Amino acid sequence: MAKLGRELRASGIDVIDLSLGEPDFDTPQHIKDAAIKAINDNWSHYTPVAGFADLREAVCTKLKRDNNLDYKPENIITSTGAKQSLANAIYAVVDNGDEVVIPTPYWVTYSELVKMAGGKVVEIRTSPESGFKCSPAQLEAAITSKTKLFMFSSPCNPSGAVYSKAELEGLAEVFRKHPEVIILSDEIYEYINFVGGHESIAQFSDLKDRIILVNGLSKGFAMTGWRLGYIAANVEIAKACEKIQGQLTSGTCSITQKAAVAALTGNLKPSAEMTEEFTRRRSKVLELIKDIPGFKCFEPEGAFYIFPDVSYYYGKSDGTQTIANAADFSMYLLNTAHVSSVMGDAFGEPNCVRFSFANSMTNIERAWARIKEALAKLK
Repeated sequence: MAKLGRELRASGIDVIDLSLGEPDFDTPQHIKDAAIKAINDNWSHYTPVAGFADLREAVCTKLKRDNNLDYKPENIITSTGAKQSLANAIYAVVDNGDEVVIPTPYWVTYSELVKMAGGKVVEIRTSPESGFKCSPAQLEAAITSKTKLFMFSSPCNPSGAVYSKAELEGLAEVFRKHPEVIILSDEIYEYINFVGGHESIAQFSDLKDRIILVNGLSKGFAMTGWRLGYIAANVEIAKACEKIQGQLTSGTCSITQKAAVAALTGNLKPSAEMTEEFTRRRSKVLELIKDIPGFKCFEPEGAFYIFPDVSYYYGKSDGTQTIANAADFSMYLLNTAHVSSVMGDAFGEPNCVRFSFANSMTNIERAWARIKEALAKLK
């Protein structure tokens, strides 16, 4: 969709991008200043595979400050983006034939990495009615003797679902019955939360050694291009991830690492201000879509997406095009309204479409006016 949108834009068409998976903000100045200083101080050589000592210490400081979690540098591995952190973790623990339980909707890379590792994806289907969260009963039913890993995100891309402490406790009760299951918790959207403080499943100390916590700088610090992710895990898993990464990429960018120390230990005001703006945009989007018939829309609790069920429009036509599925729906909006989105099939939910509000308020209002007009043509 991003490629098609760029092609239309290159031909002179005004395409509004609601497929964006990154903040439309600049990296905070104090972080850029730290990077400039690192360049001037000649931090230009190979880095340790797991990351500089001061960066791993900074990750521990952040986890204690924000999440009240106690980790040591030996538990931390930094990588070239949280995607590599996910890959390292999955390759480290998943063998051929292992089952990996993932609630839908999920970021498309989860399932593809599991397949690349030789594992089998077991989906737990959720819905807007359940707040796009899996229940303890669903989790219990999905676990078998072959289950190796459970992985999820909170806040979730694409649904915006955020698990409360009570909801995490419910899942934790199930995991206590199945000590062989490892838990991967993707918390990359931690700071973009509209319902209160972030809750990590790693807070349950009896489960902590079985949890791989994944986070990074892309979303909360507007540092997508800097490529810095990290895991916090037990030493055995951390060492396995370090070995895997050592054969793939080695340590991530030296300049990014020095900037990351400033991000993780510095002033969080820019991150808070960014979330405040996302909160305003979320309110605007929810207001605008009330005027569009047929959308079943869960109100996102975090991240910067809405993920409505659009199946109301399946089978409808404008006389030229008939909408059969989410892919048709997204293509129709791209070609008719010139608004890009992402079809839900990619996230394990074929009745839904993801729209980002990581765009200016002006563009959001223009885009949804176009969408409303285009959908009104479908009968």
